[in-house]
Amino acid sequence: MFDHIGIGASNLEASKTFFVKALAPLGVTVVMEVPDGVGLGRDHKPSFWLGASTVKCGPLHLAFTAETRSQVDDFYRRAMAAGGRDNGPPGLRPQYHPHYYGAFVIGPDGHNVEAVCHRPEV
Repeated sequence: MFDHIGIGASNLEASKTFFVKALAPLGVTVVMEVPDGVGLGRDHKPSFWLGASTVKCGPLHLAFTAETRSQVDDFYRRAMAAGGRDNGPPGLRPQYHPHYYGAFVIGPDGHNVEAVCHRPEV
């Protein structure tokens, strides 16, 4: 449905560092930088934009697709090491569906950042 999405970052460098480290296990990298902004994504497509902002918006829930449960685990470890705060360790969330495996971390601007794998464990 979405081509890309952008959010404001109160400290662009801190947010860039956090998301680059946290999303690396999912194959997400910096693919474009412009003045006051950075685009992250896969395969050279910036799908997630961070823009320098002095206006703080309410917390968002940002869920990123993981191909495997081990990627979710790695996301959680790296996000926590990058300064995230725990908001739900890796595990099944059967209230969503039987194979929903996710982890949740609060990022630099208070957003709930999730990695989720919808596949059964192989």
